[in-house]
Amino acid sequence: MSQYQKEKHLIVQTAQELVHKGFLMATGGNLSVRVPGQDAFAITPSNYDYMKMTEDDVCILDFEMKLLEGHLKPSVESGMHGAIYQVRRDVNAIVHTHQVYASALTLIKAPIPSLFDEQVRFLGRSVDIIPYAPSGTGMLKNTIAKHVQNHNNAYMMQNHGALIFGHDMERAVHNVEILEKCSLAYLLALLSERKVSKIPLAIREIAFAKLRKDQKKVAAGETTTGGE
Repeated sequence: MSQYQKEKHLIVQTAQELVHKGFLMATGGNLSVRVPGQDAFAITPSNYDYMKMTEDDVCILDFEMKLLEGHLKPSVESGMHGAIYQVRRDVNAIVHTHQVYASALTLIKAPIPSLFDEQVRFLGRSVDIIPYAPSGTGMLKNTIAKHVQNHNNAYMMQNHGALIFGHDMERAVHNVEILEKCSLAYLLALLSERKVSKIPLAIREIAFAKLRKDQKKVAAGETTTGGE
């Protein structure tokens, strides 16, 4: 049995869960999880049906993009995942989706301000738009690595999709769902053509401080419940 069996199982289980929930479609998107104690991560293979994927199909890469285990080509956006793990020690799971409502906001370059307490507590002060860069390129990897250092846990990639983090995979999946709720609510509010209200600045900073406290614990190797 592979020493990475736990991580491989988690990737398959989560990918198929996200398909059932409608956040992953066809072969779009990708997800990964950090291997504890190693400069390595497990990631979905490139252009592969999630519902046919098995644990043996999951790829294990180190941060230099060397394939440690796997028989398929890793996701073309593996470099982006590796770069994130190196600049964000608090991130142990990454989900990249093409989820519909968040993707719609990328087309009009509309970052989501601090609309809800829960949003700031788990996603960050805002959900920013990361400028466009072609998929699978060094330009995308470098652009992403530069923009994710503000400690938020969700971003929208212009004309592309969403990028969501968690201290573990369960939290990352929860954050995917929070992002889509916020994206839909914001789109509907924008359509009303009325002024969109935000939570008070003081409350935003209190909620964000709780998120940062959790992140610092994870970066230091401590556990966190991630609760409200």
